[in-house]
Amino acid sequence: MMAGKILIVVSLAAILYNLGAGLYYMMVDSGSTGRTVNALTWRIGLSVGLILLVIFGIAMGWIQPHGIAP
Repeated sequence: MMAGKILIVVSLAAILYNLGAGLYYMMVDSGSTGRTVNALTWRIGLSVGLILLVIFGIAMGWIQPHGIAP
């Protein structure tokens, strides 16, 4: 399912963007604003949402998990 793969890649990009934004705000603001906490909160929320999406995709059969073959 191509739409699912695109959604996962977009979610990962958003997570990385918020991680970078948190780092940037931490360096620029020096803790004087809540932008760092806000960016990292969004990152955690997106990460949890992505994990739930993958679990739901596996349960519905849209994603086929596979092990590492020896």
